[in-house]
Amino acid sequence: MPTASLPIELDRVRDNARQALGPVLPISETTYAEGDFLFGAQRAEASNDLPPYYLIYFVLVDLLGFQNLGKFEKISWSVPVDYKGRAFLIEHRKFGVGVFVHDTERDETDAKEIVRHLKRAIKAAEPYLEWLADEALKNSTLNVLNNSQYLFDRFSFFSTEHRKKAAEAEHRKDERDVKQGNGWKSISFPSQRLRAEASWLALATIEAFFSWTEHLFIHIAILRGTIKTGIEIAQLAKADWSEKFKSAFDLTDPKTKVFYDELVDLRRALRNFIAHGAFGKDGEAFQFHSGAGAVPLMLPHRSSRRKVVMAERMTFDDMAALRTIDSFISDHLWTGPRAPARLYIEQSHLPVILTHVSDGSYAHAMQSVDNMSALLDRLNREWERAANMDW
Repeated sequence: MPTASLPIELDRVRDNARQALGPVLPISETTYAEGDFLFGAQRAEASNDLPPYYLIYFVLVDLLGFQNLGKFEKISWSVPVDYKGRAFLIEHRKFGVGVFVHDTERDETDAKEIVRHLKRAIKAAEPYLEWLADEALKNSTLNVLNNSQYLFDRFSFFSTEHRKKAAEAEHRKDERDVKQGNGWKSISFPSQRLRAEASWLALATIEAFFSWTEHLFIHIAILRGTIKTGIEIAQLAKADWSEKFKSAFDLTDPKTKVFYDELVDLRRALRNFIAHGAFGKDGEAFQFHSGAGAVPLMLPHRSSRRKVVMAERMTFDDMAALRTIDSFISDHLWTGPRAPARLYIEQSHLPVILTHVSDGSYAHAMQSVDNMSALLDRLNREWERAANMDW
């Protein structure tokens, strides 16, 4: 069923979900409950097999109209249900969603059956759930998760390991391992292997940098208000790295343009090397036959356009690439109008909240570091209360 047609066919989706729930019904005057049930109910073991709490809420409360008793201390929502004439609770508490029963030994079988029916109802309600997600995207009632610190830590790890390995290779550059036997002798140089490993770690570092910034630039763009809707974010997430960069930076700034050109060249060379199996896109791995012997297909007059040259063998100028990246991070990334964004992205770990784009909260916060600090203080308090369910 196309999600666009859901509002017209909502009754059919609701009927299917209602049928899938079987004997799980809203409570009524005839539903039996022990006197202390609301405050004494215990979590059934079957709760471990429940679907995510939000799917249960959407189906029971939003789609089927079951009663929600509301918020209580450490409880986000509470839905009483009737199963075979007796009362059970489905609640989202601080430590997770669960089916809550009066007697865990006596009621465990019934709890398992309730879980099974809930899963069937959620399956039947999939068109409605898809429509809800589509509407949230269109209306920009979204949070965008902030994984920047995790991705930056990955980049930093590879960068540190590369520097260690490169330093060890330099320290041992004059070292030789000599082995000999009856009529034979071999000499090896440990620094050669260490340099190769340092090069591998450099490639991993560069890849991690682009992975981190693919994520980071979208968050900066949202905070700066250059993208404002869920649809724009979804489109930008699929776009090239260069488009993400442009969404976060102003290319009319000369320093920004220099970094952009250098990083785009690096990005292109890395993608050619990695994504195309070290063949490149211009015949870098080819040699042609000649009277001079085997000659690289990428002759110097063609390869000179590139900062990374693949000619005599597949090489990558690790140190030049890493110097460019380090300079970009330390000298430019968090300067000027992006400075307040650093507080939000690196220190708070909060998602960016699109409704704060439309209501102007981020625009005000991005005017200064002090404004951003004030916003983060408020948001962190709200987030902590919600996480602890301290209503």
